[in-house]
Amino acid sequence: MLALAGPELPETQPARQELARRVIALDPVIDEAKGESSQLRYHSPVLQTAMDGLFAAQAGWRTAAVLLARLPDDEARQEADTVMRRIPQELRSAEHGVPAGWMADPVRPRRACETAVRTLTTLPASTPSRRLLADHAAKVLVGISDALSGLALLVGAPASPVPRGRGFRLRVPDWLPSLVSAARAFVAIGIVEIFWIMTEWSNGAFAIVFAAVGVLLFAPRAEQAYATAKSFTAGNVLATVFTAIIAFAVLPGLETFEAFSIAIGLYLVPAGALFARWQTAMFLAMAVNFVPLLAPANQMSYDTVQFYNGALAIIAGSGAAAVSFRLLPPLSPAFRTRRLLELALRDLRRLATGPIPRAPGDWEGRTYGRLTAMPDAAEPLQRSQLFTALVVGSEIIQLRRLASSLGLGSDLDAALEALSQGNSAIATTQLDRLDDRLASHPGAGSEASLALQARGSILAITEALIEHASYFDAGAPE
Repeated sequence: MLALAGPELPETQPARQELARRVIALDPVIDEAKGESSQLRYHSPVLQTAMDGLFAAQAGWRTAAVLLARLPDDEARQEADTVMRRIPQELRSAEHGVPAGWMADPVRPRRACETAVRTLTTLPASTPSRRLLADHAAKVLVGISDALSGLALLVGAPASPVPRGRGFRLRVPDWLPSLVSAARAFVAIGIVEIFWIMTEWSNGAFAIVFAAVGVLLFAPRAEQAYATAKSFTAGNVLATVFTAIIAFAVLPGLETFEAFSIAIGLYLVPAGALFARWQTAMFLAMAVNFVPLLAPANQMSYDTVQFYNGALAIIAGSGAAAVSFRLLPPLSPAFRTRRLLELALRDLRRLATGPIPRAPGDWEGRTYGRLTAMPDAAEPLQRSQLFTALVVGSEIIQLRRLASSLGLGSDLDAALEALSQGNSAIATTQLDRLDDRLASHPGAGSEASLALQARGSILAITEALIEHASYFDAGAPE
């Protein structure tokens, strides 16, 4: 983007949207990887920081792209060239794709990123736009550096120390889906338990186990939960049929361990291969529940009543879980997306007028969590609005600290109060006035540098308020 700034500046929004989708898809993959490796589990903060870094890089990319698109072509080209000259040649070689060497040795480009970040943050700037572009280019490189640290862990290269205090904080983007899942689990387990007590069913406890497993296991699938639970129940039915054939038609005629192994292998190998190939809930049930149904032992028992009683408990429990998703369906993707945007906007308004957070990472971490929880069906505009809220919140934290140092806290408070009231037009006007005051600020040296940095933050906030005014004004109090 920096290389093509000016008349040839490409439209990067589709690429940013695709990047966001792919980063969000990393979340379940990271969970699966941690479950298979104790080393990755210990270093899970590194992986979480890598994922957060990709979100941070995208947020910085978006701010820089919007700024360059709104500047005159000549000015955009000049500002981009100034920043580009501070970026090492090794990083500029990635302009047309990631070099192959980066994947094998992520440590070297990570160090180049860290060097470039130090250079960009100390870059002398004469205009707010240059300061803003340099700062957000540095944020992009910080995010890429974090991602490279995660990659270094995966390929066995020397990794950065495990970040203490980061990655272990509980992130709950929205409590409502969890409360709905809790209510569903309570209802499903309660119904099966009442049936167990009323019928004095000997395998009622076993049915409760499978009802709980089904509800808890498939609840994160959201709108796919009912279809997945139904497929799981169908798999249990098929597993029961095949297990009954092997238990009562095949095994009674076998006497050796080798024959027993061949008999169960004729079922388990195809079932495992089908699950490995398609990974559906039906094949999962067929592969996993065969052994509990068969209950192999040195002295086999061919009690049909006991067998079908246990099979009925598994089918009834998983069926109850499927029915629970029909009775209490998950929240729709559109509703969840709206809630995530509303919660982000609510937190942003509190951030504008409340105490300054001690760590900007708290605000950013909550927003990263909401980005991760965004449904696949969310519109690109909605993801863009959430990224914009992330940028505005981070800039507000920085601007409040700078304004306090410059003795302009009261002037900023008026603008942030308008923002918290859902009036972006007044907030923009107040920020413009504050920018005029900073432009004529008689400071020198470090104070002038702080004023220029504050003007860059104001520029980022006002651009965001203008671009997404309808979002920032939504739900304004009457």
